[in-house]
Amino acid sequence: MSPTDRQMPLPNLPGKPARHTILALAACLWAGVAAAQSVQIDVTGGDAQLERVLKSASLTATVPDSANPAPMDYVAAARADYRRLLTGLYAEGYYGGTISITVDGREAATIAPLDAPAHIGTVQITVTPGPRFSFGQVAISPLPADTTLPADFATGQTARSETIRTAVSDGLDAWRAAGHALAKTGAQKITADHKTDTLDVAVTLAPGPVLTFGKLAVTGNQAVSAARIAEIAGLPDGQIYDPADIDRAAQRLRRTGAFRSVAVVPADAAGPGDTLPVTAQVIEEKRHRLGFGIELSSVDGLALSTFWLNRNLLGGAESLRIDGKVSNIGGTSGGTDYSLSAAFNRPRTFHVDTDLYATASIMRKDETDYLLDQASISVGLTRLIGNDLTLSGGAALTTAKVDDALGARSYSVFSLPITGTRDKRDDKLNPKNGTYLDLEITPFVGTGSIGSGGRLYADGRIYHSFGQSHPVTFALRGQVGSVLGPDVTETPTDMLFYSGGTQTVRGQPYQGLGVTVTRDLGMGPVSLDLGGMSYAGVQAEARVGITGAIGLVGFYDVGYVGASSTPLTDGSWQAGAGLGVRYDTGIGPIRLDLAVPVSGDGAGHNLQVYLGIGQAF
Repeated sequence: MSPTDRQMPLPNLPGKPARHTILALAACLWAGVAAAQSVQIDVTGGDAQLERVLKSASLTATVPDSANPAPMDYVAAARADYRRLLTGLYAEGYYGGTISITVDGREAATIAPLDAPAHIGTVQITVTPGPRFSFGQVAISPLPADTTLPADFATGQTARSETIRTAVSDGLDAWRAAGHALAKTGAQKITADHKTDTLDVAVTLAPGPVLTFGKLAVTGNQAVSAARIAEIAGLPDGQIYDPADIDRAAQRLRRTGAFRSVAVVPADAAGPGDTLPVTAQVIEEKRHRLGFGIELSSVDGLALSTFWLNRNLLGGAESLRIDGKVSNIGGTSGGTDYSLSAAFNRPRTFHVDTDLYATASIMRKDETDYLLDQASISVGLTRLIGNDLTLSGGAALTTAKVDDALGARSYSVFSLPITGTRDKRDDKLNPKNGTYLDLEITPFVGTGSIGSGGRLYADGRIYHSFGQSHPVTFALRGQVGSVLGPDVTETPTDMLFYSGGTQTVRGQPYQGLGVTVTRDLGMGPVSLDLGGMSYAGVQAEARVGITGAIGLVGFYDVGYVGASSTPLTDGSWQAGAGLGVRYDTGIGPIRLDLAVPVSGDGAGHNLQVYLGIGQAF
């Protein structure tokens, strides 16, 4: 929409003979493609905000930054700037301005791009904005009941063009949210009164009929079946149109990971019976993916991991991921650990936002305090609520052989793990702002020497950033956990808590802190080194950007392991601190941390080195 106003149209330039054009082009290409010495922008009578807007809008101002700019580049940019600067004036409420752009004294509008001189010395842009306009009479109608338009779209407010666009857009969105999918603008009259410096706006909206969703059509799919795509999208066929349903359908398809691109597009015209045809346009990801990972610690040694992923196992966007990991290679805290796991996920099971999962894993953990061989299977459902809350629950069976301070024993555990995760981070791989909270409740029943009870665990994180040239991110993580019910000697080894290492306290040996309890095992009291029944820890980081890709990190970690189920009681604590470097690869930072203990006998000594991919938390 453009108000009726004085504008500066480009003049109709007379045609040039073909020979003249060829010679001009040759002159530009061969005879001195010299860049302008300067581009000057002067705004007379405007404020600082208007100057910023106009300088940002100017295409000519960016030409010197391009590689080997030619004179014709300056002339073409200058000719384009009349409209760009006029748009900038309108954006700030100036409808009576004048614009002059001269190239070495000649108005750019009179110079054809192919007639550019061989050399340009100065491009001068002069803008006289004139008075700032305010809104006079404004009206957008009809509107659904309870529609709220922008507060600055009112008589007496600054008449910015963007305010008009926003008000019209809000009106159309209100009709669409009420089921009028094809709402559009009708008659519009926008008049600038230069005597009173006011802008009158009258826009009529044409809502059209209420439409219901038609059957979803699918295009672009190859291996994933169209029926499953429609099922996963969950567009409510036959229900009244709601743009939020379109967005949710697209998000569900993206969430499967089976598609590189997803667009759910309503038709431009109604179908039979006041229905709205909708098409899901998809581009599938490569079906298979193979990945690798590596981490290095001066104490925990080398960790190597790999995974294989099938994004469309059965033709319905089901995924199967197999992970393998070997860790603590050459480490000083225990022996080498091994793990192999498989995870299956089927989207849209029983409910449009519910996925079915099944996992199986085998592992060996050779730690300082125990040697554990374990196999487990689980099955359950994951439900997404809104955009950031995930709930999951299922059943798991674990069998294990362990050799620890209690001796060699075998046991089985049946558990019902329940997890709730609220993830509001702006970037999961390298968060700058937002929060993350994970809560886990795991009731369990053991066999043999293992008792029954429940394990509770919570992990909360907060991120806040500020600054532009050298941005600073403060990251804070808190963890707390507890085992309720059995005695520490009757608790499954992998459910006990330890402190030390990357995920708890950097600078301290991995799982270097547990508890020592005294128990009578039939031959008198003995001291046993085991994991704790509770844990509480804090990790704090300050991440400072040095360049676009390189950052420095300072961190301080504290962990407390207790023999009691009540956190921060009947136990001991440890702390570590250090500095790190991050190199942002675009898909996640490479992490190098140097840390030392700040508690215990090794305080200030025993430097620990950690190298990995991704932030510590």
